[in-house]
Amino acid sequence: MNTLPYPKAVLFDFDGVVVDSFKCHRAAWTSAFKEIFDKEICPFPHATHAGKAPAVIATYFATFGGDASKGPLLERLKEEHLKRTVKTTPPDLLPGAFDIEAFLTEKKIPHGIASNAPTSFVKNSVKETGIGFTVCMGVDMFSEPKPSPIPYITLAEKLGVKKEDFSKTIIFEDSLTGIRAAAQTGMVAVGVLTQYSEKELLENGAVKVFPTLLEAYQEIVSL
Repeated sequence: MNTLPYPKAVLFDFDGVVVDSFKCHRAAWTSAFKEIFDKEICPFPHATHAGKAPAVIATYFATFGGDASKGPLLERLKEEHLKRTVKTTPPDLLPGAFDIEAFLTEKKIPHGIASNAPTSFVKNSVKETGIGFTVCMGVDMFSEPKPSPIPYITLAEKLGVKKEDFSKTIIFEDSLTGIRAAAQTGMVAVGVLTQYSEKELLENGAVKVFPTLLEAYQEIVSL
């Protein structure tokens, strides 16, 4: 795809697309893990777990802690710690995020967030950063997390996007998990180069890739 379609709607992943929230999540996982296992947490497994649901990540860390059965407890405690972390250390907006959201609002183009992070985290982060998203859906609002396409299908339905408009509905994703989910929807899966290469994103279903949302915004406003 050489040029994006002028969008009927735009759907966004959150972490790595709209914000850089790694420091928030890392701090929350670290403190929750320490509280349960009384030792230091291992490095985050980016290569295998980036973009995956919190339950999957919690099981990984709990296994490292020595008791995989404590994964659900770790997930719940991490979410509680995350609520505090967002207020003390809010995530950083990534380039173009504010610009594209403001443009979509001005043009009355439906848009929203579908994340594998908890809804409370997404909404609190939106509030703390001041970006104007009003439709924010987290993993707890979906019957299945990404890489299932259900999160994006659910968000599109909430935004009132008709199936015949899916071919002109853009999804922005940065993880391989997310881009595979986006590619299954029949919408326009677009990669953002936060953590994976252009080659990796294209091989997993992206039809086009941008360095950040800023370059995508600049293309859309020129259409």
